[in-house]
Amino acid sequence: MSTFERYLTVWVGLCIVAGIALGHLFPPLFHAIGALEVAKVNLPVAVLIWLMIVPMLLKIDFAALAEVGRHWRGIGVTLLVNWAVKPFSMALLGWLFVGWLFRPYLPAGQIDSYIAGLIILAAAPCTAMVFVWSNLTKGEPHFTLTQVALNDAIMVVAFAPIVALLLGLSAITVPWDTLVLSVVLYIVIPVAVAQLLRRRLLAAGTPIRLERLLAKLQPLSLVSLLATLVLLFGFQGEQIIAQPAVIGLLAVPILIQVYFNSGLAYLLNRWSGEEHCVAGPSALIGASNFFELAVAAAISLFGFQSGAALATVVGVLIEVPVMLSVVWIVNRSKGWYERGAAVSRGISTEKA
Repeated sequence: MSTFERYLTVWVGLCIVAGIALGHLFPPLFHAIGALEVAKVNLPVAVLIWLMIVPMLLKIDFAALAEVGRHWRGIGVTLLVNWAVKPFSMALLGWLFVGWLFRPYLPAGQIDSYIAGLIILAAAPCTAMVFVWSNLTKGEPHFTLTQVALNDAIMVVAFAPIVALLLGLSAITVPWDTLVLSVVLYIVIPVAVAQLLRRRLLAAGTPIRLERLLAKLQPLSLVSLLATLVLLFGFQGEQIIAQPAVIGLLAVPILIQVYFNSGLAYLLNRWSGEEHCVAGPSALIGASNFFELAVAAAISLFGFQSGAALATVVGVLIEVPVMLSVVWIVNRSKGWYERGAAVSRGISTEKA
């Protein structure tokens, strides 16, 4: 691990501070960058995400995707957490903290809207950033791609009914343009580009050129991650300074939800005997959120200035630093994970 990677948490902290400060000092600049979007998908952020996820996508060999079936336990755990646990646990946490414990400290007219925003945020699993988290945990790239594709397929039919059920609405308007554009931008196009580049590099019959490119792209991927942080916090610099208490209170149930769901997925994978390279991305996919879709849905349902929109924005702000902390926990606990009885039996069987 390089010195730069070793102190990644320091750089993250500095980028958060820099983003807030720059967003407060130069709001017109960040407003202009923030306006460069299509269907609520910010194009500069999309480019940075491309640079972050390409290293993992280059590792994917489509011929090996057929072997993903042996990770059925990890797939089952992630689907369970994403669709049967996460939206409902967030609804409970929203009611407990925003609707009860924090109610005296929040604007009375926005309580229900805040809870709605939290539920919308939790109802859509992440699409793009998951590749980054998986790469940082040395996750199995084929599992990650398969799991993201499965979640995207389920999201098309399950997102609206789950949100409608938990919000008590007869129906909701799904921002299909955001959903479709995000899938195309973050899955279809980068996977296709990465596969074409991979084939070209391997055409010479040696993996050396591919390995050299991956070594060069890894630092660029981390720099792009930090630049994304600066932009995300810069976009909301004025909001953060204007109402830090509200943002801090809304962050509490989101933080608990992230650690609860990632921990649950991680422990269930360990109990089932799944490999660590699958349990890591499974935990991260189980906890992260599709914030572009969440923000777009909240704005379309409740308006740009609503508490729901603000709650989803809080999810955007804490996504990167919190998920990096989960990455750190997953990496540091690998030895403990592999000492689990079911995991140990699986490792012994493979060696035999």
